[in-house]
Amino acid sequence: MQEFRISRRAFMAATAAFGVAGALPGIARAAAPQRGGHFRIGIADFGTSDTIDPTTTNTVFQSNLEWQLRNNLAEPGPGGKPVPELAESWEPSKDAKSWAFRIRKGVEFHNGKTLTARDVVYSYQLHTAEGSASVGKSLIASVEDVRADGDDVVIFTLKQGNVDFPAITAYGAFYIVPEGETDFDKGVGTGGYILEEFRPGIRSLVRRNPNYWKQGRAHFDSVEMICMRDPAARANSLITGQIDAYNAVPPQTVALLKRNAGIRINNVASKAHYVFAMPTDVAPFTDNNVRLALKHAIDREDLVKRVLHGYGAVGNDNPLSPAYEMFADLPQTAYDPDKVKFYLGKAGLTQLKVPLAVSETPYAGATDAAVLYKEHAAKAGIDIEVTKLPEDGYWGAVWEQHVFNASRWSGNLNADVMLTQAYSADAIKSQYNETRINDPRIEKLLVEARGEFDDAKRKEMYGEIQRILHDEGGALIWAFGNFVDATSSKVQHGELSGVAQLDAARAAERWWFAD
Repeated sequence: MQEFRISRRAFMAATAAFGVAGALPGIARAAAPQRGGHFRIGIADFGTSDTIDPTTTNTVFQSNLEWQLRNNLAEPGPGGKPVPELAESWEPSKDAKSWAFRIRKGVEFHNGKTLTARDVVYSYQLHTAEGSASVGKSLIASVEDVRADGDDVVIFTLKQGNVDFPAITAYGAFYIVPEGETDFDKGVGTGGYILEEFRPGIRSLVRRNPNYWKQGRAHFDSVEMICMRDPAARANSLITGQIDAYNAVPPQTVALLKRNAGIRINNVASKAHYVFAMPTDVAPFTDNNVRLALKHAIDREDLVKRVLHGYGAVGNDNPLSPAYEMFADLPQTAYDPDKVKFYLGKAGLTQLKVPLAVSETPYAGATDAAVLYKEHAAKAGIDIEVTKLPEDGYWGAVWEQHVFNASRWSGNLNADVMLTQAYSADAIKSQYNETRINDPRIEKLLVEARGEFDDAKRKEMYGEIQRILHDEGGALIWAFGNFVDATSSKVQHGELSGVAQLDAARAAERWWFAD
C-alpha cells in the first residue's frame, strides 16, 4: 500500500486536497446541480421498529435517513475507496496499529454545537460499550482505545495493525452524534438535512440544513421518504407523479417501466450478494456434506436468468465479487444432482427435508428464487419447504433466528469490512454472522491480512478465507444482484455508487432536480 510509505507531510497534503471537492463521487460527471424542490422517495425495506439510533441500523430506510441527518469520518468515494468526510485527513503509524484522524474545523451540529474530537470519541464509544448490541461492533472489536488529542485529532489504537482501517469509519453505523446525546430519534447530526418528522414504518421528512458544511451537496429544499412495501404501488406512484424515485425495482418490471418516457432506470453493478443462509451450528447444517449437497442442488444460471432477468451475475458461495480488489477466482459450484446424492450419502442420508423461510424484504424476487430452488433440489432428493413470511420485522423475527433463510448483503468497501462483519467470530457476538461459522483459520488470516502491507500477500490471505467459505461455509450465495432503482426523468445525478442502493444511500444528498 503505497500511501503508508510516503512522508507525513505528503500524506496529509494529499488527503486534505480531497477536502470537500474530493468527496463528491455522486456529481463527478454531471452538469452543475440545481437547488430546490421537494424530493419524495418510495422505500421498500423498512420496519415499524426502525429507530435513528446509530447502533441499530438494519434497513434501507434507516441507512438513508441516517445519512440525510449525519456524517461519518469517511465516506465511499470513486471505486468504493474511502475519502475524507468529517475527517479532513488521516495518518497511520508505521505498523498501522495507530491511526490519527484530523477532524474538519468549522462544522456545526443541527443544534448549533461545534464538532470536536470528543464528539467522535463519544460516538464510537456507543458501539464499544459493554452490553452494546451495535451492528458495527464486530468491525471495531479490534479497537483497543479511542481518544481525543486536543479538539481536532482523534487517535484510534488497534489491537493489531490494519492497513485498511479508514474504510471501517465509512461503514453505515459509525455516524457522528453530539457528545452526551441519548435521544437519537431527534436526529441531531452534522448532515445536509434537519429532521422534521419521523414515523417508523410510515414516513420521514427532513429540510435542508442552511449551515451545511459541504459545498455542492444537499440540493433539495426538503426530502420525504415514504414506506411502500408493494412494488406495484411504488411503480404506480412514480408513474403518476406521487413520488420521484424508488428503490428495489423487481427485475421483471424494468422492461415495462422503460416504456414510459418520464421514467429513468438506474442499473448499477454492485457488490450485493443474494444468499440462502444455513446456520452451521444447527442440525442438519452442522454437517458440511449437507451444506455441499444443498449448494450443488441449485441451478444458479437458471435463477439469474428467470429471477434477475439479467440484472445480476451468478454467485459462487463467495461473498466477494470481482468488484473487490481482493477477489479470488474459485472453481464454480455447479448444479449437479449426482453430487447432491453423493454428499447426502456421505452424510448418511438418502433424502433430506429442510425448511426455507423467505420474504421479499431481502431482495425483489427472493420468493420466486426459493420456489425455483425447491424445483431444482427435488430432482436430487431434497425436499425444501418454502415458507413466505411477512415483510415487516423480517430482519429481527426471521433473519436472526436459527433457520435456513433468504438474506442479502449489500457489500462493503473492502474485503476486511465484508468478511469481518459477516463471517468472523466477533460477528457472532453482534448477531451479524448469519451462518455462525466460527473457524480459527479465518480468524488467524483476518488478523494477518489486516497488518500486511504487501498487496500480493494480503490477496493470498483473503483468497484462502474465500476458499474456506466457498468449500465449507454456510452461505449459499447464488447471485450478485445489481442495484436497480427508478426515478422520474427530472431527477439528475452523477456517477452512481455500487456500494448500496440509492447511490450508497445518499441520493438525498447527491441528487437534484433539473430546471
